[in-house]
Amino acid sequence: MSIKPSQLIIAGAVGVIAGVTIAVMTVQSPSSKSSPPPQTQSPRPSEPPITSVPASVPNTSPPSETPPIAIIKPPVEGCKISMAVVKDPDAPLNVRSTPEVTEGNIVGQLNNNTFVFVIEEKNGWFKINNPVSGWIAKSRTESSCSIVEKNIEFLPGGNAALVQGKIIGGGSHSYKFTAITGQTLTIENYKSVFPMVMSPNGELLTDNLGITPDTKVFSNKLLLTGEYTLQLDSNYKGFEYEFLVKVE
Repeated sequence: MSIKPSQLIIAGAVGVIAGVTIAVMTVQSPSSKSSPPPQTQSPRPSEPPITSVPASVPNTSPPSETPPIAIIKPPVEGCKISMAVVKDPDAPLNVRSTPEVTEGNIVGQLNNNTFVFVIEEKNGWFKINNPVSGWIAKSRTESSCSIVEKNIEFLPGGNAALVQGKIIGGGSHSYKFTAITGQTLTIENYKSVFPMVMSPNGELLTDNLGITPDTKVFSNKLLLTGEYTLQLDSNYKGFEYEFLVKVE
């Protein structure tokens, strides 16, 4: 059979259309893989620069401290002793005719807490004349210096002193310090006897202000510059004393 030219043209057109259709179907087929569209990254918001956190600055100022307090006590040796009290762990205490332990020289005995009058001290022995005359061992008694005169010296940076002592028997203990006009003297008493306070001109300040032995705190602005005296006197058996002195 012979083919006409017009039929060839129509067949070619049909072939072209079929090829285009197959190509389009291939692109749209779900089995075909295509690269996803490129993703664009949104810009990061602006952030403050990272800085190191400074360590806490230590406090270089000196810590607050309580001013130092001096401790003042009377001497117990190298002084005149006029009275003593018997404190013998093996009482009664033997009174001897001579200052030595020998057979046959015991002239009497004393019970504890007996007060004796001392007239001489020799090599660790007291010579007494009341209530029995003879010699007793000093180590078996308790005694104190009859007369004490001591200066109160405050520690560097301090303005207070704690005075502690005891008078056994009769005696007088005095403590002196220097102050200037306008300073305030404060005394806190911790025992039953309050010291007398005398100004540089001999005026008794505690009497003028009505201070009694039962007074616990005394405070007064000083009117004179000079040496002040705190004095404690005992007529017979004595006492313990303890008080805080502050000058500021």
